[in-house]
Amino acid sequence: MPARLPRLHPLLLPLLLSLPLAGCGMVTLAPSGDIAARQGDLIIVSTVLMLLIVVPVMVLTGWFAWHFRASNQKANHDPDWHHSTALELVIWSAPLLIVIMLGAVTWISTHTLDPFRKLDRIAEGRPVPEGVRPLKVQVVALDWKWLFIYPDYGIASVNEMAAPVDVPIEFQITSSTVMNSFFVPALAGQIYAMPAMETRLHAVINKAGDFEGFSANYSGAGFSHMRFNFKGMDGEGFDRWVAQVRESNTELGRGEYLQLENPSAREPVRHYGKTMAGLYDAVLNLCVEPTKMCQRDMAAIDARGGLGLANVYNVTRLRHDADRSHSLTPATSDYVAALCSVPSDVTASPVDPAFYGSRRLAP
Repeated sequence: MPARLPRLHPLLLPLLLSLPLAGCGMVTLAPSGDIAARQGDLIIVSTVLMLLIVVPVMVLTGWFAWHFRASNQKANHDPDWHHSTALELVIWSAPLLIVIMLGAVTWISTHTLDPFRKLDRIAEGRPVPEGVRPLKVQVVALDWKWLFIYPDYGIASVNEMAAPVDVPIEFQITSSTVMNSFFVPALAGQIYAMPAMETRLHAVINKAGDFEGFSANYSGAGFSHMRFNFKGMDGEGFDRWVAQVRESNTELGRGEYLQLENPSAREPVRHYGKTMAGLYDAVLNLCVEPTKMCQRDMAAIDARGGLGLANVYNVTRLRHDADRSHSLTPATSDYVAALCSVPSDVTASPVDPAFYGSRRLAP
């Protein structure tokens, strides 16, 4: 007969279940950046306010179940009881006050911790010094790695980022293909990265050290390994890191980026000593490939009425080289139906139907 396992006291079960969490770090509630610290305080305040209702309800639920148990003959059973003004006042007023306080805290924090809002302090009681320029970092979420471009330094890195302590950081964040989420728990809360769109994040790191960053939004097979190292350094240490990256002979241009954009996982840290100017803007506008029209140009065309038949007609009839007024030739009933690229040796008029191909519409 197998030996029987000893019975555990019910109070020991929660303790045993919490043991696997003993090795977890409380980085979210003990961060190293001011924005993350204020967000952690918001979580604590909101939790305490909600517990003001939850705890009494749980205690009273247990007390009622025990007090009005079947074996307690001393309990006052009143089956005809149906109303108490004092009890109704407590039941409705207490949750209402909690909701009002939570709403006020949420409204204030939504504005003061807006990721698009520039920092007004680097820590509690320490405003941003006058004349301090923020560190600009352009972030591109790739499959499945992170690209960091430093436009003021002309360098870039993959799966590694560095920033000086107590210096505001201004992030510009986008994605190459699918939606991701940029998250460094020690620095600030997560913010989404979406293709053809740009999100902003303003934050600051107040302690030196190595911190983990990752994607908090599932984006495919390599998502689990889409992590990077965030380095908080003093001023001299950051300058040395920049010099080390500049020593790399690798240049990040359009061709290199298109190779980097191909899906891959577990990518090692990579440095680019030189970066093409405007690369991030091309990524954001989906026109890294030279043959593609940038999204901003498409939007500009749409803002002017699009490229419908009438608009194409107007565009092709413009005499840009005649004068500065962009005057139009006399109107006819010919409407251009298609536009083709002009070979360099073509001398035909840009409105020649034989060149573009046209059709005559009824006037």
